[in-house]
Amino acid sequence: MESEPYVSPVLAAGSIGVVFAVLFAMLAAEHPAAAAVRRLVTVHGQKLMFAVAATAMAGSLYYSEYVHFTPCELCWFQRIAMYPLAILLGVALVTRSRLDARYVVTLAGAGLAVSIYHYQLELFPDQAALCTGEAVSCTVRFVEEFGFVSIPFMAGCAFLSVLLLQAAAWRVRYLEERGLV
Repeated sequence: MESEPYVSPVLAAGSIGVVFAVLFAMLAAEHPAAAAVRRLVTVHGQKLMFAVAATAMAGSLYYSEYVHFTPCELCWFQRIAMYPLAILLGVALVTRSRLDARYVVTLAGAGLAVSIYHYQLELFPDQAALCTGEAVSCTVRFVEEFGFVSIPFMAGCAFLSVLLLQAAAWRVRYLEERGLV
C-alpha cells in the first residue's frame, strides 16, 4: 500500500521510544522529588498500558487488513495475547476499575515470549521451527525498519512496555508503602 513506507517507520520508532520512556519513568520514580512521575505511573499506568496495547492491536490490523500482509502462525499467537489484553484494559478503563495484574502479566509475558522466539527465528531462519509455514513462513520479514525492527520486534516492544509499566506500578506502591519516597 502507499501508506506503508510512511507508517512503518513511525510505528518502529514509536515502539522503541515507548520502551525507553517507560524505563526512564521507572528510574525517575525512585527519586524523592519525582512525585509527578509516581502519580503518572500509579494513577494513569493502566491507561498507558491500554494505549500501548490498543496501538499494537491497531497496528497489527493495519498490516493485515489494510496493507494485506498475511499473518504467520506466530503472529497469530502474538495477537491471541495482545487483543484480549487491549480489550480487558479497555473495559477496565471504561468501567473505571483496575485490571488485576495477574491478567496483565500473564498475557503480556506469554506474548513477549512468543515475540522473542519469532524475532530470533527471523534472524536465524535455518533452524527447526515451531511454525509450519502453511500460509506464510514465520521467517518472512514484511517490515524491516532501521535494519532491525520487524513486526515481531514491535510487538515485543509493546508487550515489554506493558510489563514494565506494571512493574513500575508495583515498584512505586512498594516505595510508597515503606515511606521511601
